[in-house]
Amino acid sequence: MNTTSSGRRPAASIGAALGAVVLALALGACSSGNTVDGAGSDPVLSHVHGLGLHDDTLYVATHQGLHTPDPEGRPTPVGDRRDDFMGFTVTDAGAFLASGHPAPGSDGPADLRLIASTDSGLSWQEKSLAGKVDFHALDTASDSTVYGYDSAAGLLRVSSDGVAWEDRATLRALDIAVSPDAPGTVLATTETGVVRSTDGGRTFGAASGPVLAYVSWGTADAPFGIDPSGVLFRGSSDGTAWERVGAVPGGAPQALTAVDGSRLFVATQDGVYESRDGGRGFDRRMAVEPGNDGH
Repeated sequence: MNTTSSGRRPAASIGAALGAVVLALALGACSSGNTVDGAGSDPVLSHVHGLGLHDDTLYVATHQGLHTPDPEGRPTPVGDRRDDFMGFTVTDAGAFLASGHPAPGSDGPADLRLIASTDSGLSWQEKSLAGKVDFHALDTASDSTVYGYDSAAGLLRVSSDGVAWEDRATLRALDIAVSPDAPGTVLATTETGVVRSTDGGRTFGAASGPVLAYVSWGTADAPFGIDPSGVLFRGSSDGTAWERVGAVPGGAPQALTAVDGSRLFVATQDGVYESRDGGRGFDRRMAVEPGNDGH
């Protein structure tokens, strides 16, 4: 496949846009100035960093903690932590993993380390790497291996238990995705295209395909990716070829999670959207307000 629309922006332009996003995230450009709106107005969130589905409930990891949408699409806080969850994923067993930066005024180091929740985000426990890492992307394999991309070091780190970690490839990336049926196959989005590893992230091949910002691999035959302008792609079963699906509403993307070949969630500049037909149509599930701090 690996087909693209003739209306796509030139690869160099998209690469430049992705480079700016990668650089902003790599430098940890998180401001404490954006908060959930106070009493007397509808709550509005900015800066979505991750999406997850558990027991058919959508969880949205943001600059202001974890939220779920209410029936009217307004964000409802989960638990009492308002940390900046830069990295977030839900494991096959239903555990939540997150990383990023503590909420303003919190005690402790600037890097949140890896934390975990077994009660759907109501409470969190420290797992490892306290004060040592800020994962901007997290994913887990079918054998429970945890993959985390340390943006500050430009390093992929891998753990079998979320406690002891092994440093693997050094690369400049924005997002990662692990194959659901091949725990050692990993995709990473870079400024020149998608790179692929088949040895657990120890080495990556040459970049190929469209320049994507975010990737997610819900089922073996359905990796999805979205480019910096908001165009959605569906990948081949091995993640080496990509076919354009269409544009997602709301502008530039902030996060992507594919549940399977039909159902996926995308956060863009004005909302979190859900598709149940493989990305051909979307409904907005939650409002998002564009941030003004470049993050």
